[in-house]
Amino acid sequence: MKLKYFAWVRERVGMAEETIEPPGSVRTVEELIAWLSGRSEAYAYAFEKPKVIRAAIDHTHVKSDATIAGAREIAFFPPMTGG
Repeated sequence: MKLKYFAWVRERVGMAEETIEPPGSVRTVEELIAWLSGRSEAYAYAFEKPKVIRAAIDHTHVKSDATIAGAREIAFFPPMTGG
């Protein structure tokens, strides 16, 4: 699956996107964030406050308990503010 990172999440991870294959035990967005956080210090820093990270699966906003099975693309971004 393709992961895309936006705003300060991208800056902290150090890339805009990547293709990954998480282990089968990773079934939800929340579990994916935890797995990514264990990959390196950069990921741990990007996802240090997982409750503020927003996610979209195949261009649809989802909650952290959403299943990632069959996802082609998952995007991570910080909360947005308008103005």
